[in-house]
Amino acid sequence: MERRTIGAATLDVGAIGLGCMPMNWAYTGSRQRGEESLRAVHAALDGGSTLLDTADMYGPFTNELLVGRVLKERRSEAFVSTKVGLLVGEQHIVANGRPGYVRRACDASLRRLQTDVIDLYQLHRADPEIPVEETWGAMADLVSAGKVRSLGLCAVGARSARRPGARLHDGTIRQLERVQQVFPVSAVEAELSVWSTEALDALLPWCAARGVGFLAAMPLGNGFLTGTLTPGEGFEPDDLRARHPRFTAEMMAANQPIVVGLRRIARRHGLLGNTVTPAQVALAWVLAQGPHVVPVPGAKRERWATENAGAAGLRLTAQDLAEVAALPGAQGSWD
Repeated sequence: MERRTIGAATLDVGAIGLGCMPMNWAYTGSRQRGEESLRAVHAALDGGSTLLDTADMYGPFTNELLVGRVLKERRSEAFVSTKVGLLVGEQHIVANGRPGYVRRACDASLRRLQTDVIDLYQLHRADPEIPVEETWGAMADLVSAGKVRSLGLCAVGARSARRPGARLHDGTIRQLERVQQVFPVSAVEAELSVWSTEALDALLPWCAARGVGFLAAMPLGNGFLTGTLTPGEGFEPDDLRARHPRFTAEMMAANQPIVVGLRRIARRHGLLGNTVTPAQVALAWVLAQGPHVVPVPGAKRERWATENAGAAGLRLTAQDLAEVAALPGAQGSWD
């Protein structure tokens, strides 16, 4: 697989990563099976998807434990990204950016991951009660201590809290400019996909101008862009898509033209003798947004991890990119 070198710490990773969250958290619980997920992580590494993206809150904690089982055998092949800053309660999630907590959380993540160093340690969300510079300073101390190699920031996700007329990622950029004064940002993780392109407006250019890597979260639109979801099929109550405004039966039906367009491009590339899927086209589109961009699709099955890794070899033409740009915008957005 193509390698991409990104960020102030020159992160060297496979062009497509693996999002590990669906294996233990936020998606259909009845389909989460540990052994199957372990095979998916192994398949990702076999295919060159070296970046394994997890977080202490996924589970909570169980996702890091699962990834740690693989790292115990294959640490030298993996680039480990995990996150700190969010605590999961019974019915709520709260931020904690206190320096003492950050230090303890890092040590706990290292134990669960069965490694002595985290390649990329990301701040999941800033704590509104603690200046972000203090949290970031504690994370920088972990780099000095040799427990962490580089630091990243996850984009602010509170769409409803935006100022009137502000762009989606203005708050994230303000945070980035503050923490950059303390210690270099190596990567930013934010949603980017064919049906969620807001990062292209300002956040992606901000990263490109400063040599900061961009980890594209949800590049397959929470599974919608794979073309494998059926409108009206419904989701289990613990699945985040059960409450997502783009995953009502009505909105899924209305957004089918996006999948149809991806499938049309996939068929055209498939005429060359290869099997190409809409998901691979969606991932190839994300890769085409810049050499510093690494899509991190979530997968919990070996088949999907292998298919996603295969997208790194797909090169979209100018015609393909023009067709994607002409697709209708997604309906049922957060706004």
